[in-house]
Order: sequence, then structure tokens, then C-alpha cells
Amino acid sequence: MEEREFFIETTEQRTHMLTCPKCGQAAEYKVTWVVRRKRPQLPRGADERDRARFAKAQSYMVRRDDKLSCANIRCRKPFEITQLQSLAFLNQ
Repeated sequence: MEEREFFIETTEQRTHMLTCPKCGQAAEYKVTWVVRRKRPQLPRGADERDRARFAKAQSYMVRRDDKLSCANIRCRKPFEITQLQSLAFLNQ
């Protein structure tokens, strides 16, 4: 059984305060995340090894966007998102 069968996958946009490294202006940006939430029950056809992996699995989200464009009209330069983690675990 593959690990992706343990999760329900959706995409979400969340707003974060980021600072452009080129011009130094802070603004709110919408960052796209892939959210993988653990299923409430183990899928059918699982063996003992799959049950152990399912018990250890946690809900998490992965950042999809790597670059954003500056919100400042005079700057508008693309910059990499280094201020946010690329992986975050969710508390349920």
C-alpha cells in the first residue's frame, strides 16, 4: 500500500507577511500549500506493516510556491521564499 492512500490531499492558499529582499518592503502574500490530512480510518486491504505506518503518519502541508513577485509597484521583482518552511506539520 502506498503512503498517499493514507492521506486526503487538497490545495489551500494562506496569507503570510513576507519581506522583499530587493526593496525591503513587507506585504501580505498568498502562498499555495498542498495539505495532506490523515484519513480517519485505515484503507481496506492493509497488512500489519501498513497498520504500523498508518499509526505513525501525521497530517502535514508542503509549500508549492517557491517564488513570488514583489507587491511593491516600483519593484515587482521575483524573489524566493526563504522566510517560510517548506514543510509544516498540522495539529489536530
